[in-house]
Amino acid sequence: MLLVVDVGNTNITGGIFEEEELKGSFRMTTKIPRTSDEYGILLCSMLEYRGIAIEEIEAVMIASVVPAIMHSFINGVKKYLKIVPLEVKPGTKTGIKIMTANPYEIGADRIVDAVGAFELYGGPVIVIDFGTATTYDVILKDGTFTAGITAPGIRISAKALWEDAAKLPEIEIKKPESILAKETISSMQAGLVYGYIGQTEYIIDKIKEELHMPDIKTVATGGLGKIIADETKKIDIYDVNLTLTGLRLIYQKCKKR
Repeated sequence: MLLVVDVGNTNITGGIFEEEELKGSFRMTTKIPRTSDEYGILLCSMLEYRGIAIEEIEAVMIASVVPAIMHSFINGVKKYLKIVPLEVKPGTKTGIKIMTANPYEIGADRIVDAVGAFELYGGPVIVIDFGTATTYDVILKDGTFTAGITAPGIRISAKALWEDAAKLPEIEIKKPESILAKETISSMQAGLVYGYIGQTEYIIDKIKEELHMPDIKTVATGGLGKIIADETKKIDIYDVNLTLTGLRLIYQKCKKR
């Protein structure tokens, strides 16, 4: 079996694949400082809880945008799973050609999403990841990563509201019954959700306009992405496991080398 791990700014998301089938997934918080032993024990516990023996894991593939934790995390994998993990980094075989001004600036998570979307759904494609930041990346028909846009994520926008405005409470991020809110919580929810839908639709339209590709497909992923995807026709496909699948596909490419 293959263990894939996406180390993001907010969560560490893992998935266990048997061939092409996702047998299970898990999340843990990124921002809690942990030792290699803690990471190793947590990973073992996540696997065992899902009925997967540690010995069944044959390989580990990681993408990370949080360098500060990687020494401990990788050592945890080595000590407890007895595996030297592979990482998505410059030089990793992905099948995607990055043609931006500085390819080394592109986060591993964006590359993984691009691989997943391109391999599963073909190009050209706009790939949106509703994560800590919301990213919009353009992959052309030949697999070229040609452009990317970065915006504050929905949670970052929400956090700014209740942390920087003294009288605004912390709220659940969900679509209210109506945009015509009559009290504080639903008014904040309306501004966040409908405002984000509007932002998403505008950026998609602007990308299509500048590319002269009105029919380019749009694929979205990310924890809160479904809230937005359900409310707009501009997103063609929502794939909650896009990043995990992208990691699996990259591992398969590396394995063939």
